[in-house]
Amino acid sequence: MAGLYGLIFDVDGLIADTEPLNARVTIRVLKDLFGVEGVSAEDFAAGIGRGAEAYVKAGARAHGLELTDEQAKTAAQVRERYLIEALQEEPLPAFPGVLKLIQAALDHPDFRLAIATSASRELSRAILESAGVPYHRMAYVSGSEVRKKKPDPELFLTAAKRMDLVPGRCVVFEDAPSGVQAAKAAGTRCIAVTNTVLKEELSASDCVCDSLERVDLATVRSLVDCDS
Repeated sequence: MAGLYGLIFDVDGLIADTEPLNARVTIRVLKDLFGVEGVSAEDFAAGIGRGAEAYVKAGARAHGLELTDEQAKTAAQVRERYLIEALQEEPLPAFPGVLKLIQAALDHPDFRLAIATSASRELSRAILESAGVPYHRMAYVSGSEVRKKKPDPELFLTAAKRMDLVPGRCVVFEDAPSGVQAAKAAGTRCIAVTNTVLKEELSASDCVCDSLERVDLATVRSLVDCDS
């Protein structure tokens, strides 16, 4: 374990620019299922990174509708179907720097990699395939496999365990405040990218950047080893 480093990647908003599509599809779901009109992308802000049901509830709540857990679950299922259909018609490329960083780590014996996402296995796989991520060579934890979603640390703790690393040897890559909170609660380092929210909202992370083009394996090493 000593000398090894783990890279844990979120998916939505971190690997690919999914947030505009998430919002567009969820606006459609809220209208189709509940007749909610006038929903905007900004209405989902409180649900970003917290899983599909929290995302749907946030949009509805912004318009005075409190969804029950059962309603949110149904809406999330419809949303997932719409998203997968949209991804098949409109593939999303990876953000700049993502594939280069992943490939560099895969090619180096000192690094292990994991995907850790609140999205379901089916939806996250559709996004990863659309973006060209070699996820089959990485540990993989989806929202389908954990009891608690971000900001709870369970997702990242599970990812570290599957890489056979302690959390302190891992760096989580995130784009949402709830993800940063989960990473820090798990005891990992965290690099946040301003793909989704402003820098100020990610200040709890160890490092904030505007693109993963600015991050390399030396950055990961320095964050993990700084307390060694």
